[in-house]
Amino acid sequence: MAAVTDQADRLTDDNTDEFDRRMMLRAIRLARRGEGRVEPNPMVGCVIVRSGSVIAEGSHRRFGGPHAEVAALAHCTRSPRGATAYVSLEPCCHVGKTPPCCDALIDAGLARVVVAVGDPNPEVNGRGIRRLREAGIRVDEGICAAESAEVLAPVFTCRRLGRPYVIAKWAQSLDGRVATKRGDSRWISCPQSRREVHRLRARVDAILVGSGTAKADDPLLTARDVPIKRVARRVVVDGRLRTSMTSQLVTTAKRVPTLVLTSADRAKSTKARRLESSGVEIAACRARSGRWLPEACLAALLSRGVTNVLIEGGPEVLTSFFKADLVDEARVFVAPILVGGGPRHSAIADLGVGSISDALSPVSCATRRVGVDTLHEMRFHDSPVA
Repeated sequence: MAAVTDQADRLTDDNTDEFDRRMMLRAIRLARRGEGRVEPNPMVGCVIVRSGSVIAEGSHRRFGGPHAEVAALAHCTRSPRGATAYVSLEPCCHVGKTPPCCDALIDAGLARVVVAVGDPNPEVNGRGIRRLREAGIRVDEGICAAESAEVLAPVFTCRRLGRPYVIAKWAQSLDGRVATKRGDSRWISCPQSRREVHRLRARVDAILVGSGTAKADDPLLTARDVPIKRVARRVVVDGRLRTSMTSQLVTTAKRVPTLVLTSADRAKSTKARRLESSGVEIAACRARSGRWLPEACLAALLSRGVTNVLIEGGPEVLTSFFKADLVDEARVFVAPILVGGGPRHSAIADLGVGSISDALSPVSCATRRVGVDTLHEMRFHDSPVA
């Protein structure tokens, strides 16, 4: 990364709060560059400022690579001694794949460190900030905390709630249908929307569907014609182990990680062994009254290092995750077409909502055009930072 000097970011001492906010937002934008490449580590950005001018910036760009603070220090155009570092997450204080960032900041002679949010990682969790203060560095916390927490939501969800971050995605007609009465669903969304979905697939850890979707659509569930940031594990929830041996998921399982979650008895069956011989991983998923549990699916994924999962299943899968209050984010592509038909082809089945006041509402929602479609991007939970 080229070194940066930005005279436009100079402000007087009377505008310190505004300047701090601008610099932290800059660090958060840098952090997003690591999306899809640093997980299960958090996305972090760092900006170093001296005498009101940016002298360096950096971000965590890949798993196992230099952390944001170290990357920024390596690109300083002037000595960082006496400077201020803006970091979107509390600097680490333990030895992992890289040395502690706290030590790097202390050794560089920083006078002040501004931290957006603390790190809930048990190996950090306030110790980084404490170490900096013990070294005589002024530490200010909470600048742009909400903005940083939004970027860090998948990691915080794993660390605070003990489950992967869940993104639900579906395409529907203007009248809320995901298929025609004959079950045809290709293609409801426009080419630009489908490309947007491939970008999403190219940066998540896992993509999950139900056995019904796997049978009806025979999907490949891979990212295509977009930059690939990581290869997602394909996951099928299949309690009765109906996944076809000739499906695209099975025939490509030795090239793309594929996991089938099924019942305990089916996991030991002859069909399971046949799938395993084709490269499919089989795992038993806890059920209740013969019904699979979405929380059990997430537990199985978390144990395999999954920090975020994209739900592309049909109405049964989507409804199960929504009813369990396990959907953190939704991407809904609405096409300007009318399909008609019955409620069997609605995106979401019965959620038990009796009145409009009880309807499930997002904590935030943004809408934008993608080709001829309208994309609704909704968050249903605030990032669990506390």
